[in-house]
Amino acid sequence: MGRIIAICNQKGGTGKTTSAVNIGAALSIAGKSVLLVDMDPQGNASSGVGIEREEKLSIYEVLTGEASAAQAIYPTKWANLSVLPSNMALTGSEIELVNVPGREQLLGKALSAVKNDFSFVLIDAPPSLGLLTLNVLAAADGVIVPVQCEYFALEGVSNLLNTIELVKERLNARLTVDGVLLTMGDFRTRLTLQVIDEIRGHFKEKAFNTVIPRNIKLAEAPSFGQPIQAYDSACVGAKAYMALAQEILGEKIEAAEMELKPENISVTPSQQTSYEH
Repeated sequence: MGRIIAICNQKGGTGKTTSAVNIGAALSIAGKSVLLVDMDPQGNASSGVGIEREEKLSIYEVLTGEASAAQAIYPTKWANLSVLPSNMALTGSEIELVNVPGREQLLGKALSAVKNDFSFVLIDAPPSLGLLTLNVLAAADGVIVPVQCEYFALEGVSNLLNTIELVKERLNARLTVDGVLLTMGDFRTRLTLQVIDEIRGHFKEKAFNTVIPRNIKLAEAPSFGQPIQAYDSACVGAKAYMALAQEILGEKIEAAEMELKPENISVTPSQQTSYEH
């Protein structure tokens, strides 16, 4: 049975999308079949794995009932990694869906038909606590909360945790916090070390041991449509996400680089619109 993990923080700039893409890539290297679901209208997770958004079915059509999840899932050029993309059409969905019965459960119902075809379904949530994020939390088994190593690190996290508890109580009893992930750490500064101590003191065993460092390669990789493990598997950012994936799996990952599919081509709008098992 596939496990659905939401990468969620309503505060922007925490490395949420970077983490969703690169956790998914690292898990795929471990031989796990991964579906990356882009629930952010900006569509950065989609482009971050080389999926262009023009003329493609997306999560918008899935939520509005115009397409099934299976129809809107696309393979990437790397083994074990698929994506259900997003685009700017999703921006107006909260207004369009406001009167739909069971609107908070639309994503969960859509993913229920495909989640067992994957080992992991990772959802990149939008930076808000609106209807789209409620759908993400209602669909998920667990949540990873990325928190930037900055002075106001805990600001807003309490609101998210309160929302998670409400969703757990009213919509999704199985929802758990899988962990708090510290991102953008600069170990040359005292501030980063203080924030790490603060977060670990507050969340204790819920804080991941791995801290994602500030790394220029992590910033460059999305512009090439590649996860960091494909762009530069030897950089510190790639190694950090591999270490995080090992924490999530509870086992060592032997491989270090992403495996290209034999055809070694990018998906284009004229290609298939069904997912690969």
